Amino acid sequence: MKWLETDTENCSVRRTLDLVGEKWSLLILRDAFNGVRRYDDFRRHIGLSEAVLADRLRKLVAAGVLRGVPYREPGARTRTEYRLTPKGIDLWPVMLALKQWGDTHAGDPEGPALDIRHTDCGSPVEVVVRCAGEDAEVLTARDVTAAPGPGARPLS
Repeated sequence: MKWLETDTENCSVRRTLDLVGEKWSLLILRDAFNGVRRYDDFRRHIGLSEAVLADRLRKLVAAGVLRGVPYREPGARTRTEYRLTPKGIDLWPVMLALKQWGDTHAGDPEGPALDIRHTDCGSPVEVVVRCAGEDAEVLTARDVTAAPGPGARPLS
């Protein structure tokens, strides 16, 4: 079976995009990775409507990417902070890859708005794709062969 003969409804990329592929969801995740936790802070920083923010947060919580944690300021009602789950933290390389691509191909001429460095040594962080074999060679899209996997289904 060739790729064009497969049903893409079962594609992991498609299912991932169904969960987190919308612009506002990715911006919420960007902010969550940078320490934003509270509804009002997301709304103020990203600049989206209350209805859209509430909907995206609800979807990210339902998908298990964020979890709601109650908190209460003195004299105020109980509210919810949104924290990344382990499933959400696993999206960090994806977010970093999007940032890296954006810095290269869509960035501000003055440089990136966010500088991410290794805490221990201060070096810039980058996303690379490596072979899982012993050589651990860095790869590009031209260095790999893709084929339908065991979950591939033929088109109906």
